[in-house]
Amino acid sequence: MRTRLLPAVVAALALLLTGCGGDGDRADGKIRLRFQSLAWQKESVDANKELVKEWNEAHPDVQVEYVQGSWDSVHDQLLTSFEGGEAPDIIHDASDDLADFAYGGYLADLTDLLPERLKADIPPQSWQTTTFGDGVYGVPFLQEPRVLIANKKILHASGVRVPTAGRPWSWEEFRHVAKDLTAHMGEGRYGIAWPLKEPVSVTLNLGLSAGGQLFHRGADGKVTVRFTEGDAVVPRTVHDQVNVDRSASRSTLGTGGSDTLPGLFGGKYAMVPLGFSYRQQIVQQAPEGFEWTVLPAPAGPGGPAQGVSPQTLSVAEDSPYKEEAARFIDFMLQPRNMVRLAQGDWMLPTGTEALGDPALHTDKDGWAVGAELARHLRSAPAQSVRGYPEWKDKVATPAHQEYYSGAIDAGELRERLVTDGNLVLARYQR
Repeated sequence: MRTRLLPAVVAALALLLTGCGGDGDRADGKIRLRFQSLAWQKESVDANKELVKEWNEAHPDVQVEYVQGSWDSVHDQLLTSFEGGEAPDIIHDASDDLADFAYGGYLADLTDLLPERLKADIPPQSWQTTTFGDGVYGVPFLQEPRVLIANKKILHASGVRVPTAGRPWSWEEFRHVAKDLTAHMGEGRYGIAWPLKEPVSVTLNLGLSAGGQLFHRGADGKVTVRFTEGDAVVPRTVHDQVNVDRSASRSTLGTGGSDTLPGLFGGKYAMVPLGFSYRQQIVQQAPEGFEWTVLPAPAGPGGPAQGVSPQTLSVAEDSPYKEEAARFIDFMLQPRNMVRLAQGDWMLPTGTEALGDPALHTDKDGWAVGAELARHLRSAPAQSVRGYPEWKDKVATPAHQEYYSGAIDAGELRERLVTDGNLVLARYQR
């Protein structure tokens, strides 16, 4: 009995060892790469799958398998797969999620793997979002500014100055406009609705235009939190719109962007600050006859600068086929393909050539406004800060939520962000 079982056991063991030996160790000699995509909108998923199919047809010896991931769980899922030695070869993520993976040795340094064409096409400020220490650990390829989606009829009927990308509202003017719109609309309606379920990235990224930075890296490489006047502009504006001017809806502070759309469509709010990609939901969900427009976010002395965390493509350090994975990334991010991905996600490409495509400069659906803002996008302040996720979850999110609701004052906000925040960051920098 034991003798008859032995061949089956040996065969099963050989199959198991083949599976552990790398995706390319197959009888047919083909290299197989796994590409985990976080695309979720149908147009975006379709664009990604089409590009994978085109690659596979053109590269029979290097086949790519499309694996569907989720933004909701990607950090923990990747950490588990890295530690278990089962990470996908090509990884779709966002740049603000890469720091711990890069410093932890889980991602390959792409500096010498990427072609010069791709390096030159993406501007330096975008590469900064994926540079940690001396290495580059992802290719930033899609980005979105935060814009104001406005009810066009209310805006024009109120008589307020309509901003342009070249002449946006200042933060002070924006506060006055929100008050004027509220007065024009009448009781129970608001000039602005801030959906701030996730308040930290919104506050920090918009704060760049007012000179805010919050995180400061010293000569020793260590990061500390300092709350300056520039850092206070955006939080103070939101706080005062809600608690002093009554020009912003209190009820939306704990909601996500999608939750505010019915109120925007119904005329309860004149404007909502949203990511550029929300335009797709508006096109799909707005009632017939609803007229809307895309306006630039308010700007400070430094112009309409904003922090962004682009979507990225990385290669796992454990992948035995880093060069082939980098070649696939280069194919995905050819200018014509980058345009397809941007249109599928309703976002903007980082690549200079793709961004110049006429399809991304039309007035329809606000594409031209976004394209104008693209050159002002910068690395998000928290981009390379180790310990940022814990600081955000345990310190900054509750502090901002309490400040915006009026539960604490500006002094308490500053104290918690700085004192409590530096205690958190210190543990990651010993």
